[in-house]
Order: sequence, then C-alpha cells, then structure tokens
Amino acid sequence: MDRIILEDLSFFAYHGVHDEEARLGQRFHVDLTVWADLSTAGETDNYDDAICYARLTRTVEDVVMGQRFKLIERLAQAIADAVLADERIAKVAVRVHKPGAPLPIATGSVSVAIERERG
Repeated sequence: MDRIILEDLSFFAYHGVHDEEARLGQRFHVDLTVWADLSTAGETDNYDDAICYARLTRTVEDVVMGQRFKLIERLAQAIADAVLADERIAKVAVRVHKPGAPLPIATGSVSVAIERERG
C-alpha cells in the first residue's frame, strides 16, 4: 500500500496533566503517515484523484489546536480518528512528540506513537 508522510508538524498548544501545562502551553510535534491507494493520482496526475496534503495538515491542526487533552496518548488517538474519517485512508500512524514534557532529569523528551486501521 502507498503512503503519504508528513513529518515534524509543529504546534503550540495546551495539553498535559499539570495545571502549568494548561496555563503556559508548550510545543508539540506530530508525524503522520497514512496508507492509501495512490495509484489513480499517480497515473492521471489529476489533483482531484489525490489526497490533499494541506487538508491532512489542517485536520491535524484542528485536533491539536481545537481541543485540550491531558494525555498525548489521547491526542494521538483523536488525530488518528479524524484522519480515518477520510474513507480513502486505510491506515494511519501518528507520533506525538512532547519535547517539553516534565521529566525528573535535566534533559529528554517523550513521544507516543500509535497505528490504527480502518476496521
């Protein structure tokens, strides 16, 4: 199956368990891979046959910026659900990277990666 890959989409949002995260916000990065049959667009070179990368980006942005989640696991799931609303997409992988996660060490970061398929 063919793939579209969007990497390092960056958003400033207010997700997290701690009150400070909700109040101050922080940067989140999202990587998205979608599996779909891209053969028609590859053969016709017609935009109407393609899955729009800008629309995928806006879908991710709407979820990240439009809702607040305590857990990045839930954020990743909400992104996957929104992307799979496009019936042409068979599978999605979402990675949410939280470089400013409160960790008990001087440096480090946290990411969650999930894969979901149309059921």
